[in-house]
Amino acid sequence: MEYVQERITTLHHLRETTPAAPTDRAAVVVPMTEREYAGLAAEGVLSELEAVAPKRVVVPLRAPAKKVGPFRDWLADFDLPLEVLWCNGPTLADLLADNGLNGSAGKGRDVWLALGQVLDADYVVCHDADTKTYHRSYVPRLLFPLEHGHQFSKGYYARVENGQLYGRLFRLFYAPLVRALADGAADAEILQYLDAFRYALAGEFAATGDLIADMRVQRSWGLEVGTLGEAFAHAGVDGSAQVDLGAYEHDHRAVGGPTGLSEMSAAVGEALFRVVTEHGVDIDYATLPDRYRTAAESLRRQYAVDAAYNDLAYDRDDEREQIDTYADALREPGEDSRLPAWNDAPISPEAVAEAAAADLAAATGGESTTTE
Repeated sequence: MEYVQERITTLHHLRETTPAAPTDRAAVVVPMTEREYAGLAAEGVLSELEAVAPKRVVVPLRAPAKKVGPFRDWLADFDLPLEVLWCNGPTLADLLADNGLNGSAGKGRDVWLALGQVLDADYVVCHDADTKTYHRSYVPRLLFPLEHGHQFSKGYYARVENGQLYGRLFRLFYAPLVRALADGAADAEILQYLDAFRYALAGEFAATGDLIADMRVQRSWGLEVGTLGEAFAHAGVDGSAQVDLGAYEHDHRAVGGPTGLSEMSAAVGEALFRVVTEHGVDIDYATLPDRYRTAAESLRRQYAVDAAYNDLAYDRDDEREQIDTYADALREPGEDSRLPAWNDAPISPEAVAEAAAADLAAATGGESTTTE
């Protein structure tokens, strides 16, 4: 336990108390896919949210049409002012396509669609639904700095499960990559900002409604890094905070495969490169893989000592292999497919709501989208 401050305001979990926060003025966005249906982790998240009593809960759902009805019915069992926004129905797809916004689908696009529905909220909290250790204090903790002069806050936590260190994409990819980028650009404020977050890839964040309206959003796994870039641009160092959420466990991914950490690292890297170049950092892509490997190996040795100190299992060879895999995934960003800030979007949130409601009604026999 410590209370060291970072470059951004850092709020520590020093006592077993939950701070007072305006949950009744907050909307909570919880993106889900069909894999969350009736899952224990998602059940726990929604049950805990019942005790928070937020003003609204919006679930952007990405699932096949045949799953939408059962999913909506399951969500109706929770005592929440909950709205289902079906993100991949045909009417909504046509609306997006007609306005040049359809593109690739992913968590980021789902979150963007949901954020458009909560622009009238004073505060917005976004978090994942696969957290096995989710606690009702998370929402007020994330909201607390917003009520005290900040515009953006992000959660952080230690990923220690099953007797070993997790958080591999952050530990072995993001953190050393930011350090490698800082070689020769150590005074770049954007890199100092990105390095200050203790778990930059955490899916839990909160922001004011005004900031949400100004944020461009990455379509897929670059969502978290892209969000930090937008927070830096609009809230800055003084307007940002991070909040200790304590113990945290959620699902793990394999390194390889179509949805594995290797593919995720490529998307995260592209989002990171786009953020830092927008803020004046020149990247030498030819030397970057070697510089990344050097930084990653240095951190890997530190993690090995930390694991031994805490009597945790640590597979040095596996972590070295992951570093090599991530180094091979480094590449210049391709076409910018970010979704626009809602303040600049060619469509309105009302048009999205209408299209999604029509799709949901068609998939569920004309029933309402709201479960309150």
